[in-house]
Amino acid sequence: MPRSRNRASWAALGLVAGILAAGTPAHAVFIGNAQGGTDFPEGAVSFADIVVDYAPVVKNGEPTAANRNAEKALGVPDYQSGGGCADAAACTFVSLGDGGSITLRFTDNVLTGSDSAAMDLWVFEVGPDVEDTFVEVSSNGSTWFPVGKVFGSTAGIDLDAFGFGTSSSFSYVRLQDDGAEGDQSGVSVGADIDALGAISTRAVPEPGTLVLVAVGSACLGGIRRRS
Repeated sequence: MPRSRNRASWAALGLVAGILAAGTPAHAVFIGNAQGGTDFPEGAVSFADIVVDYAPVVKNGEPTAANRNAEKALGVPDYQSGGGCADAAACTFVSLGDGGSITLRFTDNVLTGSDSAAMDLWVFEVGPDVEDTFVEVSSNGSTWFPVGKVFGSTAGIDLDAFGFGTSSSFSYVRLQDDGAEGDQSGVSVGADIDALGAISTRAVPEPGTLVLVAVGSACLGGIRRRS
């Protein structure tokens, strides 16, 4: 192979490798709120991005409207203190109501198992009342698998304990308040969700990144054919 083509081959390989490696944190980052947290190897990308469904159980106006802003369950945790919220904009969490639920989706990453007993999913349930929350996962938003429950405050789920390892991938998580446990009334009744993070996760390349990878691969393939 001519020297110029050899250099071009290495350049194309470097392009593909660089694209695939871009944006990957060098080490785990501790992320949490006033009630605790844990290490997330992929950093802030690990957290839920979209509210798919929010189905609070509202009785006698509780939880109040200020505590029913579902968007507050997205992104990194930011809870500091307190229970009931004065207004929805200032609230840092969403209340599910007695037996209510919320379904969240990861769009730039997928949740996986770890092939170990380590925690794979972390639920940030907050507030002065510790309330249990049932957890289900899904790859497509229609077929669901129950994976136990968290017992209030910040707590994790080991997906491997339910038969899901690194080859599994889930984009959806549904959290449902255990209506048989905890307070049955109050302005922030039900589990209060601040954030949902995937500890064991794989990044999903953005469409533009996939195009660049395809271009790099095509360049490399063309160089090989010419050689």
